[in-house]
Amino acid sequence: MTLRLKFLLFVVLVHAGPVALAAQLRGPRPGLFVAAEVLLLGSVLLSVQLYRAYVRPFQLIAAGTAAMQAKDFSLKFVPVGQREMDQLIGVYNDMIDALRRERVSQHEKSFLLERLIQASPAGILILDFDGRIEGVNAAAERFLGQPAAALLGQAPGALPGAWGPALAGLAESQPRALRLSGLQAYRAHAAHFLDRGFTRRFIVLEELTQELIKQEKQAYEQLIRMMSHEINNSIGAINSILHSFHHFAPQLAPADRPDFTQALDVSIARNTQLANFTANFAHLVRLPPPTPQPTELHALLRGIGRLLQPQSAARRIRWHLELPPAPLVLPLDAPQLEQALLNVAKNALEAIGQDGNIWVRTTAAPPTLVIENDGPSLTPEVRQRLFTPFFSTKRDGQGIGLTLVRDVLLAHGFRFELGPTPRGTTAFTVWFTAANLA
Repeated sequence: MTLRLKFLLFVVLVHAGPVALAAQLRGPRPGLFVAAEVLLLGSVLLSVQLYRAYVRPFQLIAAGTAAMQAKDFSLKFVPVGQREMDQLIGVYNDMIDALRRERVSQHEKSFLLERLIQASPAGILILDFDGRIEGVNAAAERFLGQPAAALLGQAPGALPGAWGPALAGLAESQPRALRLSGLQAYRAHAAHFLDRGFTRRFIVLEELTQELIKQEKQAYEQLIRMMSHEINNSIGAINSILHSFHHFAPQLAPADRPDFTQALDVSIARNTQLANFTANFAHLVRLPPPTPQPTELHALLRGIGRLLQPQSAARRIRWHLELPPAPLVLPLDAPQLEQALLNVAKNALEAIGQDGNIWVRTTAAPPTLVIENDGPSLTPEVRQRLFTPFFSTKRDGQGIGLTLVRDVLLAHGFRFELGPTPRGTTAFTVWFTAANLA
């Protein structure tokens, strides 16, 4: 039974007796009857005032409680001129104003935090109470190579590729470094925050690729410049002396002249090879910035195929140019890109060895190039070091071919990847993204 019903029942019971008594006084004593009616009327008026004074505040409290349950902090009451009720209304209105200000402040802070997370260059994974991904920003989608819809609900340790093992068991005080395909380098570290009194974790992914490449280039540029300077100065002087020794050949006995001349020629040739060897490294250091010009990519690829055709035929390696008939014109530095793709194609030939296939494919939307071969697959250890300067799997390799490829493509702003395909082949893929072609 509600408080209002109880009050009305009480008023009826209280007034039932006086009403019956007044009815009995109506005939014999009219004066007392009138007095009784006046008293009853006063009692009713007093009951109405008591109702308004005691029951109505509870109605206001119920209305305010319902508004707060609905999270409606805009409902306020107007003072009614009664001191006790106006005090209650004032307290309620002050409380609603405080709640509204706090709610607006929280919404503004939450909106700002969300915008900062989405705009952050670092990848952020927000985990739920069970340790599964509940939120992900755009940078994390780009680093992990998957849309947010595919990442939500997964445990970090279950992510595909090298990400899963790297993030599994990641402790807050132990950041981990991760290198993908020998090119992209990342650092992952975990932290926590409080949500409704309980601890939740989040993971921050920082890309270190450009920073590491810059440090590598600074280190090997200084080394190569110093080596080139010292070797070229020495080789120039030594070859000049060796050439001058040819003038002494006629002074030797006829039987000694061939050995003497051959020794000089071998020394000069070896010195020249050493000079060319250091020149290759110097060329890597002096790589100029690209000067993009409209270039027909299909014509450039056909030219590379013709250049390597004799070598491919000798090894019984077949080329398959799966190029669309429509030209694919892109703004790029043709000489630099041709040299980079030539290095990729030569690596594919050397990976196959004998009897194999090379497929060259392009797409226009988005602009993409794939150079695929069916040679032996790359091991995970080799993939981690592919684009590391001076690393080579060949016995006499210099380890600058893929480094030059990396520097040329990064200077153009093109994204690329070298790795295995689902059908067991190895593919080098270059994405000429729209943002980089603007």
